Amino acid sequence: MPGRHPVTSLKALDAATHGPHVSPPHPESGRVRWLSPTSRAVRVRVRRHTCECQPTLYELCQSGGLMFIRRTRRVNHPSTMETDWLPTRDAEQLWTRILTGEVR
Repeated sequence: MPGRHPVTSLKALDAATHGPHVSPPHPESGRVRWLSPTSRAVRVRVRRHTCECQPTLYELCQSGGLMFIRRTRRVNHPSTMETDWLPTRDAEQLWTRILTGEVR
């Protein structure tokens, strides 16, 4: 819809069971610091995820009052990485930046 902020549209798409598609990276997109997964918590809740039809799946995860983003690549050399564990506001901002192609 004209005049709507992209975040509103992404939140609406995110509510769908298949999850949103990630936008292609911008020509000058920033870099996310991806780390090897850690076993910091026994339980992790996936709050949102991108569409599983894509070769790379992103998940916004929450545990112990913090959030992080998990990236799973499923082709060529399958791998799973995650971001630093962040306060909710920071993780949600990073999630939006990944979905809109501002960072990778």
